[in-house]
Order: sequence, then structure tokens, then C-alpha cells
Amino acid sequence: MNSILSAHNGPLPLLQAMRPRQWLKNLLVFAPMLAGHALTQPSLWQSVLAFVAFSLCASGAYLLNDAQDVEADRLHPVKRLRPIAAGRLSPARARAGSAVLVLAALTLAWLGTAGLAFFGVIVVYFLLTLAYSLYLKRLLMVDIVMLAILYTLRILGGAASTGIELSFWLLTFSFFLFLSLALLKRHSELQNLRGRGQERSHGRGYAIGDSMPIGMMGMNSAFLSVLIFALYFNSANVIRLYQRPAFLFAVLPLLIFWLGRMWLLSFRGAVNEDPLLYVSRDPVSLLVIALSGGLCIMAS
Repeated sequence: MNSILSAHNGPLPLLQAMRPRQWLKNLLVFAPMLAGHALTQPSLWQSVLAFVAFSLCASGAYLLNDAQDVEADRLHPVKRLRPIAAGRLSPARARAGSAVLVLAALTLAWLGTAGLAFFGVIVVYFLLTLAYSLYLKRLLMVDIVMLAILYTLRILGGAASTGIELSFWLLTFSFFLFLSLALLKRHSELQNLRGRGQERSHGRGYAIGDSMPIGMMGMNSAFLSVLIFALYFNSANVIRLYQRPAFLFAVLPLLIFWLGRMWLLSFRGAVNEDPLLYVSRDPVSLLVIALSGGLCIMAS
């Protein structure tokens, strides 16, 4: 009996339900510091605090979302293995853990970072995440736009926590790139549904017939982000920040290759339902990221 109790509602199921692998998305808070070449100790410290605050807030939202969707998750071939859906963590304990994590995130945002701007970003992020979990994720296209906004808020949070002025180019490029990745996420889900012989996604506003228009919108968004990156070369920011901007041009073919490859793999049904987690395990994607980072260093 003791072993059963220790396996149920214990610290390990709670940690798993917090989805620590998803914290990789919160590395986006470092983007303003890196893009603005503000590699100072205060900026790094404030970015680290922002990363922790976003991670705590996101985990609190995941716990609340899984407690809300427990019945639907039990019908899903993958989500049924999540701790709450599998019965290893009670919804009540998940909700209590969510409250603690969100409170910790808000406290850190209020006390640990400079100014009130970052606190405001965290509040908006949590409210939008809550609205997404409770209702917006069921609305056609609203869920996709909301995912792109939530990704972009991480960059806004990084800028707010460090006081770095956010570039129009970075913000615009990021939004269309994240919009493409959000569309890729939905497209991959529909491709997986097709492979299982199902017609509609449970709790979503999509049918497998929507995969083609979603794919078209996603590829258009991807290459629009590439165009914005190309136009960035003619901006005053490049002249001010980079001594050898020609190296940045070499990032363009890498970006086109990576985005094109991701979408082709999605049409083949080879991408799992979270593209960013797929990227974290994909050697080709990691190599492209490393090469692009190296080219940016050479350019500066």
C-alpha cells in the first residue's frame, strides 16, 4: 500500500506534469539581449530571472490545463500517458500545485526583475494562457494566432526584464516565424489523425481536410519571416550592430533549408505534435541553429 501511495500524487508525477522539457521555449527571453548585443552581467541576470518566472508560470498553466482536460486526454493515444490522465496525479493536487507555481512566478516578476513592465507581461501571459486552456484553443484559427502571440510574449518579456529596446525587425520576424510553427503544430496533429484513420481532432475546431490550407498558410508565414530577415540587412540596426554584416546573409539559405525541411517532414507525418520539442531532438535542426549562431558571431 505504501508503494502505491508513493507512486500516486508523489513528487515525480507532479514534476512530470509540469513538463520541464517545455521550458526550452522560455529560452526566447534571451533573444533581446543577444540580438541587441547587450551581453552584460545585469542583462544576463535579469534574463535568467525572466526565464525562471516564465517557466514557473508555464508549468502552473500546464497543470491547470491538464486538470481541466483530463477526460479528453484519456481518449488521446499520447496524452493519456500524462500523469493526471493516467491517474498518477489527482486533479485537485494539480490545481494546488498550479496556484503555488503561478504565485511564485508573479512574486519573482514583482520582486526580482527591474520595473513593473515584466510583471505586466507575466500577468498578460498567464491570463492569455488561461483563456487559451479554458476556451480559445477550441476556436478555429484563434488558437493558432494565440500560440504565436504566446511565443512572442516571451521575447517581449525578455526585453521588459532587461530594459532593452525591442527592435521592430526582431518582433516582426519572430511573430511570423512563430505563426508558422503554430500552424506546423496543428498541421502535424492533423497528419497524425489521418494516420490513425480519424476525421476530426477532439476538442479542437479542425478536421483532417483542413491540413492543406493550414499547410499553405504555414509555409507562407515561414517564407514571409525569411523575407523580413532579408529586409533587415538594409536597416540601420545592421550598420550599428555588425562590423561584417555579409556573414548574416549566409543565414538566409540555412533558414530557408530548415523551414522547408520542417514543413516537408510535417507533410510526411514525421514531426510530432510539438515542433519545438522535435527540434530539440533533431540533429539537423541543432546543426542549423549552431551554424546560424556562429555566422552571427562572425558578423559581429
